Amino acid sequence: MIAVLDASAAVEIVLRRTHANRFAGTVKNADMVLSPLLFISEVSNAFWKYHRVAGYSITEAEKNIEQALALPDNYVNERELYREAFRLGCKYDHPIYDAVYLVLARRNSAQLLTLDKRLEALAKKTGIDLG
Repeated sequence: MIAVLDASAAVEIVLRRTHANRFAGTVKNADMVLSPLLFISEVSNAFWKYHRVAGYSITEAEKNIEQALALPDNYVNERELYREAFRLGCKYDHPIYDAVYLVLARRNSAQLLTLDKRLEALAKKTGIDLG
């Protein structure tokens, strides 16, 4: 089984929150975990917010970023995905950076791991399996 991991699910795993065990189990049991390169900026931005708003130290935030970035086995350049993601986003009035994850999942017959409710809804609508 192949999984596509988005930033929200990765942050959930690293911070050991409510859905962490479910996502971590899927990541552990997957033959391959993929993320677009965009994942790096999204995870880094999430922990920047934790530093800024929740008082995480820079050292703690960087440690969390490294843990999250270690979860995917491979990163895929969005250049390979953007055209299809753009069309999907236009068709469903959805942000392209989210559509990149959907396209990556669809192309690899993968489960999408996300906490984003709007992205989950579009995944269901477009026939993408959620993990």
